[in-house]
Amino acid sequence: MSEWLNRFRTFLAKRSGVALDADKLYFVESRLQSLAQQYGMASAEDLFARIEKSGDPVLESEIIQALLTNETFFFRDRIPFDHFRNVVLPHLVEARAAKRHIRIWCAAASTGQEPYSLAMILDEEARRLAGWRVEILATDLSEQALETARQGVYTQFEVQRGLPINQLLRYFHREGDRWRVAEHLRARVQFRQFNLLSDFQPLGAFDVIFCRNVLLYFDLDLRRKVLNRLVGAMAPDGYLALGATESVVGICDRLEPHPKHQSICTRRDTIASPPVALARPALKLISGGS
Repeated sequence: MSEWLNRFRTFLAKRSGVALDADKLYFVESRLQSLAQQYGMASAEDLFARIEKSGDPVLESEIIQALLTNETFFFRDRIPFDHFRNVVLPHLVEARAAKRHIRIWCAAASTGQEPYSLAMILDEEARRLAGWRVEILATDLSEQALETARQGVYTQFEVQRGLPINQLLRYFHREGDRWRVAEHLRARVQFRQFNLLSDFQPLGAFDVIFCRNVLLYFDLDLRRKVLNRLVGAMAPDGYLALGATESVVGICDRLEPHPKHQSICTRRDTIASPPVALARPALKLISGGS
C-alpha cells in the first residue's frame, strides 16, 4: 500500500468511522479521480495532499461523500419492518398510552427509503395511532443523500426495489419517468445531517432506533462504542433494529436480540423497567451515517 493511501485510510476512519480494508483501497483512486479533475488536479493523491495542507472542510466533506456507500431500497430485508408493525408498535401503543408520543430515529438513512417505509406503515396504522404524535428523525452523514431524501423523488428502478405496487400507487405520484413521495408522507419525516461519531445527547431519547447496514463498515472497537451510545439513546423498553449481517452478540452486553424476533434488539439492563416519559429535545444537530 502506498504511503498516502495509508494516511487516507486513517483520515477516513477518523472522520466517518469507515474502516477500509487494505485490499479495498483500490477503489479510492477511481472514486476520487473525477473530484480531483473538478478541482484541476491530476490525481486523487494530489487532492488528498490539498486536504492535508489546507484542512478545507468543504473539500473534506466532498471527499467523504464520494466514498460513502448509499445502497438502500424500500422495505429492505422486509422482516424488521414486519416486526416493527406487528411487535414493536403494539407494545409501544400499550406502553405509551398515557402520553401518546413515539419517537423513531433512522440513523444512516441514506436517500430516505427506510424512513419512508416506516412512514408508510404508520400511515396504514393510522386508526390505531389516532391522536398520537409520532416523530421520525432520519439522519445521515451525506448531505447529498439527504437532499435526495428530502426531495423524495425516485426512479422507476428505485421504486421497484421492495415496494409493493399498492403502496407505490397509494403513496407516490408519477412525474415523468420518476415517482415522488406524497407530501403528507414526506411531512412525517425530519431529515438532518449527523455523524455517528458525534455526541448523541443532543438528539434525546428514542423508542425505536433503526441503525442498519452501517456498523459493518466500522472496526470492532468503534462498533462497540457506537452500540453503547445507541443504548444510551434508547428508552428503557425501546427497540434497536440492525442490518441482517450485523449483531450485538459478543460486542455489546447491554443489548440482546429479542428472544422471538432476532431482527430487533432490546436493552438487557433495563428491559423489565416500566416505560418512562421522554422529553422532546431541541433538535440542534451538528454536521457530522449511512
